[in-house]
Amino acid sequence: MSLHIFNTESRQKEMFTPINPNQVGMYVCGITVYDLCHIGHARVMVVFDTVVRHLRTLGYSVNYVRNITDIDDKIIKRALENGESIQALTGRMIAEMHADEMAMNVLRPDEEPKATEYMDEIKLMIETLVQKGFAYPAKNGDVYFKVKSFEQYGRLSGKNIDDLEAGARVEVNNIKQDPMDFVLWKASKENEPSWNSEWGAGRPGWHIECSAMATKCLGNHFDIHGGGMDLSFPHHENEIAQSECATGEHYVNTWMHCGFVRIDDEKMSKSLNNFFTIKEVLKVFHPEVIRYFLLASHYRSPVNYSQENLESARASVGRLYSALELVAPAKATQNTAFEASFMAVMNDDFNTPKAMAVLFDLAKEINKSKDAGLAGLLVKLGNQIGLLEQDATTFFKSQPSQSELTDEAIEQLIVERKEARANKDFARSDEIRDLLSEQGIELLDSSEGTTWRKG
Repeated sequence: MSLHIFNTESRQKEMFTPINPNQVGMYVCGITVYDLCHIGHARVMVVFDTVVRHLRTLGYSVNYVRNITDIDDKIIKRALENGESIQALTGRMIAEMHADEMAMNVLRPDEEPKATEYMDEIKLMIETLVQKGFAYPAKNGDVYFKVKSFEQYGRLSGKNIDDLEAGARVEVNNIKQDPMDFVLWKASKENEPSWNSEWGAGRPGWHIECSAMATKCLGNHFDIHGGGMDLSFPHHENEIAQSECATGEHYVNTWMHCGFVRIDDEKMSKSLNNFFTIKEVLKVFHPEVIRYFLLASHYRSPVNYSQENLESARASVGRLYSALELVAPAKATQNTAFEASFMAVMNDDFNTPKAMAVLFDLAKEINKSKDAGLAGLLVKLGNQIGLLEQDATTFFKSQPSQSELTDEAIEQLIVERKEARANKDFARSDEIRDLLSEQGIELLDSSEGTTWRKG
């Protein structure tokens, strides 16, 4: 079955055909590194990591590029507030972002360009746009893109240019030739970093950064461009306009946008101050539980962040691992209906909720048949979406817990409980079980002895 992807630009699913056979170029808009990453950022990371994993499972060689915005108004403001250099702030936040990704089993992109390292490419693209008549220097040292010079402006978002023009006129700006025009180069201000250019000292606007980095890394025309749904307008709309005017080529074949993480029906964002950082959530939930939660809804749908939904995700991942705890995985069974169904739904616009349903059907069969080959298949398919990466015992023992007990202390209490039971001191045995339960430790007694897991 062929891979079909919903293209935001055409508003329909299309059969995916790469520009170069067996090779895929994919660019995803990354993080503006002025603060710790929140769960909304995590969704973009996890979704497109899953997309790349599936493309590679299908045999494609993927060049996955995800940029880092390391110069921006928010970065400048935060560095001043902190009394630190911009480089110190962004370097620290990039390291924290990488730590978050590693925790959630998000593979690093093949290329991770930083805006400040592509200043020559950015300036060259702006120069080209000015020379071709698609942009103009303003009297204040800024450079603006002429929106009306690109006849197809609005094709990605479906927005009508007349409606956009009416809204833009609310903003009073005598510097622009037209209220809809957007900035490509910002003239330097006091206490701000700047780079020399033929228009004077300044720094790039946000939109032009991605166009310059994407075309440098992947070429003028590439396969997939992704990001959060909030970027489709104006950021990605502006990317299309300036890129196609600069190069004269079609920019991107397939546009993918993932839905928001929402809290109380509002988008999670730093500007609304309603966000939870990845590090905060990792203190309470296992990384695979967070990843499962983010993939349990289709990537184009919104996800509602709540303690209840994360607890449900924890129980669901636990059910999968319980099947692997029951039956030790062996070499995966080949050519099963389970794998065929899994691949079919993933080929249908990366439908991870239905893929997870296949995993649960497979887990049920393992529970009945005790088939080690099917257990191996469960691990194989789970790994394809970044799940079931640990053995079951490690997973259950590595759950975040408020317990102050070390693993050694837990094991010692279990030994003491065994001795109490042998001595028919059932009161002490129950006392130890209750003590461990209060610490979030569940004991599992069987004919082979007692094991434990963190609840």
